[in-house]
Amino acid sequence: MKKSLYTFVILLTLISCKDEAKKTETKAQVETDAPVKYPSDVIPFMDQWKILLGDGTYQDNLVGFQKDDFFYVENDGKTDWVVYKTPNSGITSRTSSNTRTELGEKKHWIPEEGGKLTGTLKVQHVSTTGHANVASSYSVVVGQIHSDEGHENEPLKIFYKKFPGHTKGSVFWNYEINTEGDNSGRFDYSTPVWGYDFSVKGSDETTSPAEPKDGIALGEEFSYEVNVHKGIMYLTFTSKGHETIKFTKSLIKSEFATKAQIPQQIIDVYASRRAVGVEREIAYAGEINYFKQGAYNQANGKSTKSETYGGDIVKQYANGSYAEVWFKEATVGASTEPK
Repeated sequence: MKKSLYTFVILLTLISCKDEAKKTETKAQVETDAPVKYPSDVIPFMDQWKILLGDGTYQDNLVGFQKDDFFYVENDGKTDWVVYKTPNSGITSRTSSNTRTELGEKKHWIPEEGGKLTGTLKVQHVSTTGHANVASSYSVVVGQIHSDEGHENEPLKIFYKKFPGHTKGSVFWNYEINTEGDNSGRFDYSTPVWGYDFSVKGSDETTSPAEPKDGIALGEEFSYEVNVHKGIMYLTFTSKGHETIKFTKSLIKSEFATKAQIPQQIIDVYASRRAVGVEREIAYAGEINYFKQGAYNQANGKSTKSETYGGDIVKQYANGSYAEVWFKEATVGASTEPK
C-alpha cells in the first residue's frame, strides 16, 4: 500500500513538472511569436516619408520597416514611441558632416503653397563629448524645412541642446538665409524658445555657460507645430509647465537683404571667421522645399571635436557620443489658416 502511494505521488509530480514545462514552453513561444511593432504602427504617416539612418542605410518604403539601434519602437510603460538614434560619426548625406536618422518628406512644395508639420517628442540623449565653446556641440535637430534647389539651405532647423552637467537644456530654432549670389556668406539667425539660442556657448573647451533657468530636461515632452501658409511660417511650441511660445516669419520677403539689417548676433558669431553676406530680397519665394523630422545629430567630430572612436558605432553608443530622440505623435499635410 505504501509502495503504491509512493508511486502515485511520483507519477503526479512528473505530470505536474511536464505540464509546467509545457506552459513555460508555450509562454516562450507566444513571446517569440509576438508581432514586431513598427514605427509605422505608432505614427501612421510613414508612407509619406523616406529615411536616412546613421549607418548610411537609405529606405524609401517605411511601412513595416524598422532597424535595431537606429529606427524602432520603444514603450516607456505607458506609451509607444518611435525612436530615432544616430552616432556622432557614421555615414551621412553628400551635403553634411552630421549623421542623422531622419525622415525626409517625399512631397515637395514652395512656400506660397506651404504645408504643415507637427511633432510631440522627448530628447533622451545628446552627445556628452565635444568642446563647450563650439556652438553645435551637444545638440540635435528634431525638425527642419530644407530647400531642394538653389543653395539647398534650411529656412528652419529646430534644435535641442544640453551642456554636460546641466539638468536643463535649450530649445531654439535657426533660420538660414537664402544667400544672395554665391553661398559663402551664408549664416543662421537663432531664436530661443526655452533656454538659450545657438550663439550661447562655453568660454573655453571645457567650461559651460550657466544652466538655463527656463530650459527643458532630457526626457521632458514638448511639441512643435510648423505651419507654412501663403509664404508665412507660423511656429508654435508647447510643453507642460512652460509658457506656449509662438513666432511668425516670412519665407518670401527677407529681413536680412541689406548689411544694415544683419543682427548683432550674426556679427558676434561669424564676423571673426569670415565675411557675412546678405539674403536675396524674396528669400525662399518660389523655391522647392520639404519637411524633415527625427534626429539630425550636430555633434560631429570635425567641428565639435567630439569623441568618435574611429567611427565605431557600438563604442560611440556605449560612451555617450550619440543623439536619441523619441516621438509619440506627428502629422504632416496641407497648411491651415493661422488662428
